[in-house]
Amino acid sequence: MIESFTVTVPAPSGEQARTATVYLPETDAPCAVLYLFDGQTAFSDARAPFGSSLRLGDFLAAHAVPLIAVGVDCDKRDRLTEYSPFPFCERGGIVSEGKGKTYMDWLTGDFKRTIDARYKTLPDRRHTFLMGSSMGGLMAMYGLSAYGHVFSRAVSMSAAVWVDIVKSAALVGGFAKDAALYFDYGTGEFSPKYPKQREALAAVEAALAAWGGEYRFHLIQGAKHTEEAWRQRLPAALRFLGF
Repeated sequence: MIESFTVTVPAPSGEQARTATVYLPETDAPCAVLYLFDGQTAFSDARAPFGSSLRLGDFLAAHAVPLIAVGVDCDKRDRLTEYSPFPFCERGGIVSEGKGKTYMDWLTGDFKRTIDARYKTLPDRRHTFLMGSSMGGLMAMYGLSAYGHVFSRAVSMSAAVWVDIVKSAALVGGFAKDAALYFDYGTGEFSPKYPKQREALAAVEAALAAWGGEYRFHLIQGAKHTEEAWRQRLPAALRFLGF
């Protein structure tokens, strides 16, 4: 079952009313919770800007996964600022002011309290997860790093770690020793437009190896930067989360 309700988000340009979408499994037992970035692309093709979503609810229902999944729509005006833990520039100009902390403070504070109050959740860190792709993938890493008291495991698909290689790799240093990260990228995403992608991936993988905690890194041949590609990785991601 999927429910939706309106939440007020402290966006970079001021408070915004947005849609929160919640998938609820067919069980009366308390469940772990997966928080997702870009909620508009998580469940429904009809709501996805490019016409294709992760169809996560369909996948969870088909496999009877006992997991609550929650997504909040992104900031359509300034997604890059909301979904980055640090400022970054492109072609000499600032494209993100790096206000990801504001969003994560809200997500782990008021919003998580709302979810735990409305639904039968297992609210502890062990049963609270984070997932995102692209800028959401970068934020998933940031969440596991800076909010490790809330999240124990994260899934980061096609993370935009190339926007700042040093700062992205440094996020790994904040991971708790008992945290866990699923991290992947598709070779079909490599583009001359972003020449530092390979360097960024190598830096993050080196940081993960030095960290010494539990992680899984997949470089997927031919996979592109699309919801369809990320949808194909759901089985591996959910297995990593323990389902």
